[in-house]
Amino acid sequence: MDLNKDVKYIKGVGPNRVQLLNKIGIFTLKDLITYYPRTYEDRSKPKNIIECINEEEVLIEAIACGKVSEVRLKGKTMQRLLVKDETSSCTITWFNQSYLKNKFNLGQKYKFYGKIMNHYGKYTMTSPVFDENSQNFNTGKIIPLYPLTYQLSQNVLRRIIENGLLEVENELKETLPFYLLEEYKLKGINEAIKQIHFPKEFEEFNQARRRLVFEELLTTQLALLQLKNHNREEEKGISFDKKVKMSDVIHQLPFCLTKAQLRVLEEIDHDMEAEISMNRLLQGDVGSGKTVVAMCAAYKAVKCGYQATIMAPTAILATQHLENFQKILKELEIRCELLTSGISKKKKEELLQNLAEGKIDILIGTHAIIEENVKFKNLGLVVTDEQHRFGVKQRTKIAEKGENPDVLVMTATPIPRTLALILYGDLDISIIDELPPNRKSVETFAVSKKMTERVNGFIEQQIKEGRQAYIVCPLVEENEELDLKSVEQLYDSYQKEIFPHYKVEYIHGKMRPKQKDEIMERFKRGEIDILISTTVIEVGVDVPNSNIMVIENAERFGLAQLHQLRGRVGRGEYQSYCILKFEGKSETVKERMKVMCSTNDGFMISEKDLELRGSGDFFGTMQHGLPEFKIANLFEDMPILKLVQKIAIQILQDDIKLEKEENEKLRNLIQDKFMKRIEI
Repeated sequence: MDLNKDVKYIKGVGPNRVQLLNKIGIFTLKDLITYYPRTYEDRSKPKNIIECINEEEVLIEAIACGKVSEVRLKGKTMQRLLVKDETSSCTITWFNQSYLKNKFNLGQKYKFYGKIMNHYGKYTMTSPVFDENSQNFNTGKIIPLYPLTYQLSQNVLRRIIENGLLEVENELKETLPFYLLEEYKLKGINEAIKQIHFPKEFEEFNQARRRLVFEELLTTQLALLQLKNHNREEEKGISFDKKVKMSDVIHQLPFCLTKAQLRVLEEIDHDMEAEISMNRLLQGDVGSGKTVVAMCAAYKAVKCGYQATIMAPTAILATQHLENFQKILKELEIRCELLTSGISKKKKEELLQNLAEGKIDILIGTHAIIEENVKFKNLGLVVTDEQHRFGVKQRTKIAEKGENPDVLVMTATPIPRTLALILYGDLDISIIDELPPNRKSVETFAVSKKMTERVNGFIEQQIKEGRQAYIVCPLVEENEELDLKSVEQLYDSYQKEIFPHYKVEYIHGKMRPKQKDEIMERFKRGEIDILISTTVIEVGVDVPNSNIMVIENAERFGLAQLHQLRGRVGRGEYQSYCILKFEGKSETVKERMKVMCSTNDGFMISEKDLELRGSGDFFGTMQHGLPEFKIANLFEDMPILKLVQKIAIQILQDDIKLEKEENEKLRNLIQDKFMKRIEI
């Protein structure tokens, strides 16, 4: 049986539907049977009509009291059928479904599933799905509901998946070792795949899902731990000189480091002096002082005779790092240079020659550093800033420019530790969990659109006092469906109507990098009073004079992203403010706004974000070089995640390369799933 068989050859697909299936990521038979439902409707147990609650999604079994009658309305037709059971009657209506006129026979029993309405004892149902009593295609069972694309219906996709399952019935090769199935009471793969799509009872679904989540999380954990062990054991790293002390650069700083920074530096120092290559993740909230930690590590590498490189996601952030490094390291005779795609050809050639000759100690830049013609004489330390912007492969690519250099990965997106193990399982983890004592926490307020005038008054008051403001909006171009104002529209409104006496400018991701950098530089110099932006400023430059941020349609952002944006203010001596303008009365929206107003703790916020949103694309796992989770939800499945983390460690302690016969299935699974993405 060929699981890589093209989906177009599955019964019910054909040339038209194959394109629709491709759109939702289904290309092969394997993709089809592992395209899991997003939720289920329980259409298995009928209710008496009289017991139905108003607006309940429910299954009723009732007898047709006659034929369907049809009424013509303005531009459409309405079909109506009266049905009854032993307890009451119900009027069922459809619109523009003339073919139903001869569908129902007097006195015959049918099953209907839909939303029932009860107005003073009169029951109605509009456009339900139905079956004749002897049939069970749309009703009489638990029905899976799948994520869809336009023009592909649930019924059609369900039929195609049923056909796919018939092709593999009881023929799938088991993917987990027998000892795991037995010890953790897991269903076999054939049973699990069948029951995840079409469970007879919800207990069957729970058991099937547990098995598939277990497999998905275990293989991911094993792959990352193997990568970590490979980095440690296969390749000897640089053992940096114990005599070179980071304290030399710490004493040059115009401020004191926090206890958390000193603790993390101790961990990094220990790694750098060890023989194995450092692969460490440094997590720290916005403004917690990660850059200075990277500077101390780079200093040690250089004074031990090596070069260091710092890779940032934007040119403006790279420039900011260069300025900060030069301020301190120039005094210590360390040469730092900047490489971005914006520098002239002549300057780039000269820089690359100096780099190859070892005349540049620290190279700071954007992903331009990854380019093939960038060669170091003796690269000893690689630092990637804002790791969530760079994947595993990019990280590996830059490390290959040296002989097993030490790698430090930094992120200001706080991730709960257990989840960091699954996303960064190939790295050791350090956390800066305190802010410098001079940092004032940003006061945050959530307001409705009705408060716009008051908010504008507050902005004006701050500008008169010499401060600057950010206004963040979610979209670049007008989108009627979402009814959100674009950056350009918002700019017109602020510059022409609200603040004509002040200098307003806008910036968004579709601008050329050079243009964005110029605008940010002018904002930094105080030439712009109000900067209207998309989330392009999420990872951005420090503007100490900017102390107010207004986020339009705050309900459209994840909490972690709101927290990142808020971190752009509060970077100077002035009290800073973040105003979240939101729409919507749902409990989730209110809860999220409440979280933002009540805490500045990024780790607490990321936990809450995960709880409220589910893992979904919470971390954009594709960016990390990991396959997306097809079924696991990192918040919901935390108990399974903790369990498989222990199991993975035990398995690899006993069989580091999964060479034993009993682990052959695990080795095959990992190779199948990960080999194209990360080198193991």
